[in-house]
Amino acid sequence: MSLWGSRMSAPLDPRVREFTSSLEADKRLAAYDVRGSLAHARMLKRQRILSDDAADRIVAGLEEIAREVGEGRFPWPDDAEDVHSAVEARLREKVGDIAGALHTARSRNDQVALALRLFTLDAIDSVDDALDDLQTALLETAREHVDAVMPGYTHLQRAQPISLAHHLLAHVEAFDRDRARLGEARARAGVSPLGAGALAGTSHPIDPRSIAEELGLLGTFRNSVDAVSDRDFVAEFVFCCALAAVHGSRLAEEIVLWTSSEFAFAQLEDRLATGSSIMPQKKNADAAELVRARGARTIGAVTAILAMLKGLPLAYDRDLQEDRAPLYEALDIAREGGRMLATIVRGLRFDRAAMRRACERGYLTATELADHLVRAGVPFRDAHAVVGRIVRELADRDRPLESLTLDELRRYDTRFKASALDELKVEHALASRSSPGGTAPVRVREALEAAEARRRARAGER
Repeated sequence: MSLWGSRMSAPLDPRVREFTSSLEADKRLAAYDVRGSLAHARMLKRQRILSDDAADRIVAGLEEIAREVGEGRFPWPDDAEDVHSAVEARLREKVGDIAGALHTARSRNDQVALALRLFTLDAIDSVDDALDDLQTALLETAREHVDAVMPGYTHLQRAQPISLAHHLLAHVEAFDRDRARLGEARARAGVSPLGAGALAGTSHPIDPRSIAEELGLLGTFRNSVDAVSDRDFVAEFVFCCALAAVHGSRLAEEIVLWTSSEFAFAQLEDRLATGSSIMPQKKNADAAELVRARGARTIGAVTAILAMLKGLPLAYDRDLQEDRAPLYEALDIAREGGRMLATIVRGLRFDRAAMRRACERGYLTATELADHLVRAGVPFRDAHAVVGRIVRELADRDRPLESLTLDELRRYDTRFKASALDELKVEHALASRSSPGGTAPVRVREALEAAEARRRARAGER
């Protein structure tokens, strides 16, 4: 069904029809298109633009269609060029020619913009839910491992001992920012464009604000040209998904490393690992690897939507039909990746002893020795040089820091005190980092409570 054929003197070439059809991509918008049409029909009745009888029949037909779409039994016509024509054709089957009156004071340009905004709002919520589940999994795991010590890394080299919970909370912080961005994107997506028409508005006495209120939107458009050409909300959401996927890829990479034989910090439950068709001993973190890989596609989606919008003249151009592919891809990857990571995190079994041994063999408490000398009045750069020499000579002999005696320390600098031996212990180093936001267990417990409070507050805002 075509909504515009009367202008042409010849039927559309089938190749053009197939090339320009957006029906397959539009199917995910069907429920939102019907919601927008219901709000529009009710507004037309309130404003006396349609008679009560006509509006009531249209509303009844649309409600039947909404049920068909929701139950997955909507009959998609082969000849429909998009979701709008498919819904209108089905409405005509139900209520007759009066279905054509639904398009009064409306263009497909503002109609599709509204459906996209409604879809994006639900998409934002679904990604936020997935990230909430992931944060919950991280917080649950962190709470079990506040006192578990592991190497913290810089340049993928062992650096300083930290709490496993502290490390997991770093990921919680990243996903917190992602969720804050989604909330901000939600506010900008929640604007109704209905009433803008094709680009210039309408001569009918419409009430756009009542439509926005019925749909639970925050407000209405201020400029009709902008209303039909704006896809910022799509680009912003796609970027939010991409950054969340990038953050997810960092966690996924660490899971792959931690569960490798080289690190051996954790094991995946068997139900979450795959094997090899030729090597019987293999236990692979394939799901984490795919989370890591698919994040790259969300970066491609950001590029696609921005490149599509770049240089596009106002107001509406058919190019905007291509906004759906990056939107759907970013949504699906971010949502499913978040859900998968939550499942994986809950299925990790950490080996505290292995993480503790890794801390002992990497000279991770060297900074404690330097700080000890600083407290004795040695400038930090001088203390750094002293401890660097100690580490170099111990490494040559394959000796850990904790094997040093006080006499040996004093051969390097007489200002070492007996307390330096305690400060070489991993647990002491962990507890001493009690500055705000530090890795000391007392600070980590505070951070856990604060993170839980933020989660509860955000849930209350939804």
